[in-house]
Amino acid sequence: MAAAHSVHRYATRLSWTGSTGVGYDAYTRAHAVTAAPASADLQLSSDPAFRGDPALLNPEALLLAAASSCQLLAFLAVAARARIDVVEYTDEASAEMPEPAGGSAPMWIERIVLRPRVVVRSDASEDRLRRLCELAHRECFIANSLRSEMTIEPTFVRA
Repeated sequence: MAAAHSVHRYATRLSWTGSTGVGYDAYTRAHAVTAAPASADLQLSSDPAFRGDPALLNPEALLLAAASSCQLLAFLAVAARARIDVVEYTDEASAEMPEPAGGSAPMWIERIVLRPRVVVRSDASEDRLRRLCELAHRECFIANSLRSEMTIEPTFVRA
């Protein structure tokens, strides 16, 4: 008999109120999202290109943030297991979602580039750090869930 596998489940609650009766150009795109057990809520909107509020986060930015955050957490895990002391990690990530010609094809985030700057207190070789970065990418749950092309361009600095 096969061993039971754990299933990790996630749930969010989204709420919006307004009226689309005012037409496409005028209804509010602002909405709130919560994800228990966290008590914080996120105030979101659509991308400003789609009449969203530029002061609020949008789903596309959250997808990029999730990819960046997951890579960070996966890298910290593989570095800790490899006994490499990471003391700082920043990422200047970007994503591209081109509009198709004619507007008939569905839009999607086609490319994500993560540019982590990792400060380590270690004598590990640059090659070893790059291999750990690649391993972290393979272990990243979000990267494994996306069809987007994803590139990691790390820079390693000695503390």
